[in-house]
Amino acid sequence: MEVVTFPAPDEAVRLDAERLRRLCRREDPRHAEEIVCRMMEEVALLLAEIERRWQDEDWMGMHLRLLELDARAETLGMVALSRTGTAVRTCLAGGDAVALSATLARLLRVGERSLMAVWDRQDLMP
Repeated sequence: MEVVTFPAPDEAVRLDAERLRRLCRREDPRHAEEIVCRMMEEVALLLAEIERRWQDEDWMGMHLRLLELDARAETLGMVALSRTGTAVRTCLAGGDAVALSATLARLLRVGERSLMAVWDRQDLMP
């Protein structure tokens, strides 16, 4: 009997550190970290909500949450997450269930890694 193995996907993320720095510079230093942490929590909640909307086949709700995610990702400099969210919206609009499933899985992986990347860059916060 042959054993088939599948490599675990390893998603590289791209973080625009300058965008995150600008966000932190615009805010009162005492509140910058709080704002970034709140936005990261919103990203995590949106990812869970997007997955739930997909499971419920709530395509309009999923589309709206993807737009919200894109806005947060752009603000935090999560370039790969924003780009992947756009790919999910494209698949959603095209009605391709297989592509949607695959890009959504990628979105969740990239989202998790993007959150870790921002967390690891706490040196950018005042």
